[in-house]
Amino acid sequence: MDACDQKGVSIVYIPKGVYMLGSVEFAGPCRGVTMFFMKGDLRAPRGAFLNVETWLGFRYVDNLIMKGGGTLDGQGQSAWPFNQCHKNNNCQTLPISVKFDFVTNSRIKSIRSIHSKNAHFSFFGCTNINISNVEILAPDYSPNTDGIKMGSSANIRISYSKISTGDDCIAILSDTSNIDISNVYCGPGHGISIGSLGKYTNEKNVNGVSVRKCTLNGTDNGIRIKSWESPISITASNFLFQDIFMYNVRNPIIIDQTYCPHPPCNRQTASHVQIRDVTYRNIFGTSSSEIAVSMQCSKKFPCKNIVMTDIKFGHHGTKKSLKSYCSYVNGRFFGRQYPPPCF
Repeated sequence: MDACDQKGVSIVYIPKGVYMLGSVEFAGPCRGVTMFFMKGDLRAPRGAFLNVETWLGFRYVDNLIMKGGGTLDGQGQSAWPFNQCHKNNNCQTLPISVKFDFVTNSRIKSIRSIHSKNAHFSFFGCTNINISNVEILAPDYSPNTDGIKMGSSANIRISYSKISTGDDCIAILSDTSNIDISNVYCGPGHGISIGSLGKYTNEKNVNGVSVRKCTLNGTDNGIRIKSWESPISITASNFLFQDIFMYNVRNPIIIDQTYCPHPPCNRQTASHVQIRDVTYRNIFGTSSSEIAVSMQCSKKFPCKNIVMTDIKFGHHGTKKSLKSYCSYVNGRFFGRQYPPPCF
């Protein structure tokens, strides 16, 4: 792009005001630092916006800074009725609001994204990204509006942000490593998820995810690891979930290796995703269901080295007793445990 074809700092500046913007891509490589400085608000075209994967895209950019306090409005309300992916696996997907492909050594801060047609922020092939003080907003009924999703990426840090969506607040997909999430508020939405994994033949391992000092409020799931029942063999390992508060969460702690969001599913084999070395420490709050801890691991590849320390949940709004449900789990527990552990 012309804006970065010079030495020093190049700036793309959006002043205060509201501006309509069609699909656009900023492609590098650039010769120096590139700043996308948003003081104003950008608004996507209304409607389904089909046959376009991305509204705003950045590709092959090193040292990108995106900031300024402006708002990205995907106008998703006009497009969500066209989303048929819940009943058609070959559906035409709607565009992601902002997609970062092969972006490195970059910062995204103080940006607001609302009403995306599909996911808000997507990262693929990215390394060393710092995301902070972002606000992401879509109603709980909006389909596939993941807040932040990433795949084939490493060294991603997300902090001091608020995410309210109709899908995963944060989704960590195949071939991703060294992810640190801290001081994030999530709700409504489907929680913070690793996966889904094991669906596609070219998937790779996920390793090294830390989720700390986060709050989940009114979400369907809390912290979740999910994989399909398929013969795709990868490992998901070295995860730490620590100091997490949940309020009125339906599935606070969940491992689901029989993931099937839209039945019927082809259940020909147990999941071949090996989940191992997962630590849950100081996780507490209230559950809206009677099963606060659910770990349905693979019969063929049982979960290994699951460690739980100081887990305490109450039933939201009642004094009902809570339960744990486990299958094919190998692990140990320490400190207080409520509900009582099931392995």
